[in-house]
Amino acid sequence: MDSPTSPVSLHWGKHERTVLVIQGGGALGAYQAGVYMGLVENGMEADWVAGVSIGAINAALIAGNPPERRLERLHEFWNRMSTPTPIMFPGALSMLRPMVNRAHAGRAALFGVPGFFVPRPLPPALAPDGSMAALSYYDTQPLVATLTDLIDFDLINQKHTRLSLGAANVKNGSSVYFDNTKMRIGPEHVMASSALPPAFPPVEIDGELYWDGGIVSNSPLTYVMDEAYRSDVLIFQVDLFSGVGASPRNLDQVVERHKDIQYASKQRVNISRLQEFEETRAALARLIDKLPAALQSDPDVLRLKTRSTRGELTLVHFVNQHDTASSYFKDCEFSATTVRELWSAGQHDVRASMTRPELRQTIELGHGLRFYDAT
Repeated sequence: MDSPTSPVSLHWGKHERTVLVIQGGGALGAYQAGVYMGLVENGMEADWVAGVSIGAINAALIAGNPPERRLERLHEFWNRMSTPTPIMFPGALSMLRPMVNRAHAGRAALFGVPGFFVPRPLPPALAPDGSMAALSYYDTQPLVATLTDLIDFDLINQKHTRLSLGAANVKNGSSVYFDNTKMRIGPEHVMASSALPPAFPPVEIDGELYWDGGIVSNSPLTYVMDEAYRSDVLIFQVDLFSGVGASPRNLDQVVERHKDIQYASKQRVNISRLQEFEETRAALARLIDKLPAALQSDPDVLRLKTRSTRGELTLVHFVNQHDTASSYFKDCEFSATTVRELWSAGQHDVRASMTRPELRQTIELGHGLRFYDAT
């Protein structure tokens, strides 16, 4: 949690809880690590981290290490994921960058990413129906070793930092959250949250199969807001896909724009939902105050009273809007150059938001609810 005198507190206020909410996006997750580094530099330390897909992996790396080792472990993970690149790219040679990035994405598709996933020896169509080999193109067993090596799951289950991981139940299609305040978390829960089909196989937990939570909702924001309804909370939301963008001019841009819209967190919808709910909550509180004294202790009225008041909430929103010349394959392009750029971009965005007032645009939703667009 951020200290009372930290820059984070000075800019966005002091709150009882600090939450980091991070969505899915494959290789783009390096941006989240950079934002986290920038926030830590300014005195923030989250006591609750919620993630989906690559956000779940980053979240587990944070919650599964003591504060003094978190950045080290994040660096180690992203170094392992990165593929070497030639020295890049002075002046006129910048035109080669898209070609090199495409080659790196193709390499990941053909050979996998060390420590993350590898292609199956045989195509899924040749595997027996019902087997895991028939359900995905890649085997994610290498990720098990990486998670076990870099994350202390015993520490996670001591609950010093709350951890929430979003997944999707394969059979009923519902959104499910694995939460260390409600269950014991292991590598399988992180794997389930990041099992994006058809690339990766589902993960079985207690007899149920789970896929990547991003196929239902790519942001844990709604879960956090529902769970923290009574809390005084500061939420940093870090998104990897931008819902706002230019009209496409070629087919590659069509695919990229489609992916951005599909996996963006629908922030405008969230804000509209907040405003509508807050107006309803305030109206309910006023109505309860008008009831006669004899009804104030009625069980139904008492239950409504608990929903008519809420804690203060400040939401700070960072969105990755940095073009790494990776087109529609930007979420599977793990070149070292791109990973470094994304990490630096996240760190830069936090620093800019701390020093440039125009990057702290505020929407006051009333009654202690505030929204900051930090990018």
